[in-house]
Amino acid sequence: MRLRGPLKDRDRWITRGKCPIEKAMRVVGSRNAMLVMRETFYGTTRFDDFANRVGMSPATTSANLKALVGAGLLEQRPYQEAGERTRNEYVLSDAGLDLMPVVFSLFQWGEKHAEAPTPLTLVHSGCDAPVRVEMRCEAGHEPSNDEIDLRVRVDGRAQQRAR
Repeated sequence: MRLRGPLKDRDRWITRGKCPIEKAMRVVGSRNAMLVMRETFYGTTRFDDFANRVGMSPATTSANLKALVGAGLLEQRPYQEAGERTRNEYVLSDAGLDLMPVVFSLFQWGEKHAEAPTPLTLVHSGCDAPVRVEMRCEAGHEPSNDEIDLRVRVDGRAQQRAR
């Protein structure tokens, strides 16, 4: 990644408190929060199932679900088993669905770099081809790391390339 223009001198600017990565990590930066999101993508919706599948205590499960609902990643929906009290299940919100590539990127990275071989794989149900998370610009190119610039936005758009 390259820093250009006013960002080139890293001692003159700071993103602390304003960085989207920092803010996202406040929401999903814990192991348990990411594993709850993983389980939600796998179809888990019930409190006890989250606790069991992630290996969390009821208090930890409650805290994580509450935080993810509060952050807008999960939504609560009431359900009731016959003869039981009404409870909530947890389903992905639109914001939660937008997190899917991040979770699957971690899956992909873990397979390759974290010595986490798994019998699981992600495939496109339409053609059975493996699914890979990739970076592309809006024009469809796959930029290498040294072809990505960090720029300052002006009026909602990135500044043009410094020449």
